[in-house]
Amino acid sequence: MSTSASPVHRLPAWVPLRYTTFCLSLVGSAGLLLAALAWGGLWWWLGFGVCAALALLGVRDMTQVHHSVLRNYPIIGHLRFLLEFIRPEMRQYFIESDHEALPFSRAQRSLVYQRAKGDPDSRPLGTQLNVTAQGYEWVNHSMQPTKLASHDFRITIGCTDEGTSPCTQPYSASIFNISAMSFGALSANAILALNKGAKMGGFAHDTGEGSISQHHRVHGGDLIWEVASGYFGCRNDDGSFNEEKFIANATDPQVKLIEIKLSQGAKPGHGGMLLGAKVTPEIAAARGVPVGVDCISPSSHSAFRTPVEMMHFIARLREKSGGKPTGFKFCVGHPWEWFAIVKAMQETGITPDFIVVDGAEGGTGAAPVEFTDHVGVPLQEGLLLVHNTLIGVGLRHRIKIGAAGKVITAFDIARMMALGADWCNAGRGFMMALGCIQAQNCHTGHCPTGVATQDAARQKALVVPDKATRVANFHDKTLHALLELVQAAGLEHPCDITAHHIVRRISDTEVRQLANLVLRVEPGALLGPLDKQHSVFKLYWPGASADTFQFAPPTLKPSAPQAKAQAATQAA
Repeated sequence: MSTSASPVHRLPAWVPLRYTTFCLSLVGSAGLLLAALAWGGLWWWLGFGVCAALALLGVRDMTQVHHSVLRNYPIIGHLRFLLEFIRPEMRQYFIESDHEALPFSRAQRSLVYQRAKGDPDSRPLGTQLNVTAQGYEWVNHSMQPTKLASHDFRITIGCTDEGTSPCTQPYSASIFNISAMSFGALSANAILALNKGAKMGGFAHDTGEGSISQHHRVHGGDLIWEVASGYFGCRNDDGSFNEEKFIANATDPQVKLIEIKLSQGAKPGHGGMLLGAKVTPEIAAARGVPVGVDCISPSSHSAFRTPVEMMHFIARLREKSGGKPTGFKFCVGHPWEWFAIVKAMQETGITPDFIVVDGAEGGTGAAPVEFTDHVGVPLQEGLLLVHNTLIGVGLRHRIKIGAAGKVITAFDIARMMALGADWCNAGRGFMMALGCIQAQNCHTGHCPTGVATQDAARQKALVVPDKATRVANFHDKTLHALLELVQAAGLEHPCDITAHHIVRRISDTEVRQLANLVLRVEPGALLGPLDKQHSVFKLYWPGASADTFQFAPPTLKPSAPQAKAQAATQAA
């Protein structure tokens, strides 16, 4: 029996298959031209025009020097770029599963759309999640659920204790607010709709570092004014902090909180720049910069250089704002820098009224891939470190903590509360309520729904009254779902949720409460010996200093043999 393989039938090597489309366009052009000359008629000439255009495109492809694919496959090579262009949409609509989160799953997006539109958000036939998968989490329910009157859950931000620069205008905030997104990153209509929705729903709207624009003021929704390293809205011509301009904005009754931005989860430690071509008169007026000039956000603040100076800056802003709650937002990085800030609080007696922990999974700003994927501490770990450190030094009762980073559902809020948050912010959730379809074209100016663009024609697609209602609906429906979770757990307020109420599967055969899995520090534990504390405290707390953000490792005492050897050397 012969074991030789069947011969493979191939075309002769001289047949230029990769030029087939180009050759056909040439032949078609010639044939259609002859037909048009012979018989006339519009259709012959149209056919000739199409084939001739393709032939010219083929000539261009073969002579250009930027794309090797087009040189080898003229005309037909463009199909590769077309498929690459529509790949995200094809994947999103036809390929990815309902729970494939890149960055948000179809199930998450659909839930936001349903709640924003006021559509039913119930689901038949049970969960689509794999309840036996590692990492699956749930809330333990009570046999005696509570009955609560309202889902308008609120907390008071602003420590009124007597002391250094106390807050005199505490703010009653919703536990679910709009995260920092600037005018410039978002369109004017998006800002108008977000702020009107915040006004309708009684929650706060963070301005982002782009400061307060005219669009933030139209509907009068509560504002959290974010003051970043560029000091937009309160800057001198050289980019330094201007106190008089700060007072003018901060004392506006619409501004409820002052938030110093140290870093953001999307690109911590990076800074940024808005190209001069994008600095329109509206953006320039809001930020206090010249029209058409590059608008730079440095990676660090010039108003302070040490943790102690930072605390005094917080006290200064609180005083100049008329006693409004003042705090800061950051994505946790080096633990010793955070510890240095806490030690500055202890040394000066000045504490922020709130801290917003931004997780590295945050994504309302376009960023270099390396920063998006590999810089910054994720929200769970960052929130736990901040929460437990404040407990360990006895300051947690003075400072409220906000959490931001992929918060979409009521369970997301409940989980953050269990880890130590007092309230949550959402950016992309409210963007989806506006109509964002996760096209991921935010940085190009070509947003298909008019949310993240300054193109006047594109943003007209976003109808402010309709989208404002959707923003308010999303907030309302999410908090109503949270109400039902809180009632089912037998609690009175989301702040009562602890790590004991959330359970996580860690293997096929084992589940544990979050309380047994996450970092926990006893009150005042960091004020004494650190022997029994987590290694992050034992390693970095002693080397943190209120006078610098740099790490200063403590000097180790020599062992007994080393001490004897040193003494003998000195005696000799």
